[in-house]
Amino acid sequence: MYFTDGRLQYRVRVDTPNPLFARALQQAIGGVEGEIRVMLQYLFQSWGARGPKKYRDMLLATGTEEIGHIEMLATAVALNLEGAPLSFQEDGARDPNVEAILGGMNLRHILSTGLAATPDDANGVPFNASHVYASGNLAADMYANVTAEATGRALAVRLFNMTDDPGMKDMLSFLIARDTMHQQQWLAVLEELGGPTENLPIPNSFPQEQENQRFSYVYFDTRVGNADPLTGRFAEGPSLDGKGEFSVAMAEPFGPEPVLAPPPAEGGAQMEQRSATGGVVNRVKEAIGLNPS
Repeated sequence: MYFTDGRLQYRVRVDTPNPLFARALQQAIGGVEGEIRVMLQYLFQSWGARGPKKYRDMLLATGTEEIGHIEMLATAVALNLEGAPLSFQEDGARDPNVEAILGGMNLRHILSTGLAATPDDANGVPFNASHVYASGNLAADMYANVTAEATGRALAVRLFNMTDDPGMKDMLSFLIARDTMHQQQWLAVLEELGGPTENLPIPNSFPQEQENQRFSYVYFDTRVGNADPLTGRFAEGPSLDGKGEFSVAMAEPFGPEPVLAPPPAEGGAQMEQRSATGGVVNRVKEAIGLNPS
């Protein structure tokens, strides 16, 4: 159950409406880095959470907070659209609002909403939730959440630097601060769970002796030619989980060239594809070990 008292989580003030900035703000609402994304991510992680109840409650509270962020941004979009002309025929071709329309204002703000926000990104692409991550693995979700907050904070910083409006800078400074806290919040959960030593590899419930441990901590360098092997923390020294040693190797193929079976008769292939099947069939059998080499 959700409740609201009608007030904003933080004040939203626009001193000089700017329809172009309204379009930019749409990225923070419905973009891949935006608030709809993290809202759904945290809520779905919470609704499906299994394990300690405190993590479910924390995710639910933060997802609910993100609803308030969307409300703030939608209000900011509407305030930035106030005074925008509703017709190309209005007088004042030199008016900055008219120039904004001609220069790239989001016309859906006029045509679809009557000067209000949309659940879209800055290009008008509707949010589709394909990048909402709720894996059911607590540690994996926490790392995904840190990334979501990091990219969201980067976007908010860019918007902050894009505007000279004091009110918009004030609102964005609040959102940037909340992104700071949420990054710390998810990292704190990972620390509470034991940090990299206990959490990695994810899922840590899979017996590691069942993976091909020859390849568990080897960095593959796929460059060709006479390149010197790369050096770095990822290529030498103890692994971050404390369970192995990093090394580096030039990549090489460990499997044969793939061979596909001939096309089925009903598959719509050319006759030439289906006629030369004898050798192909034998190669397929050899590849899967049914014929002696």
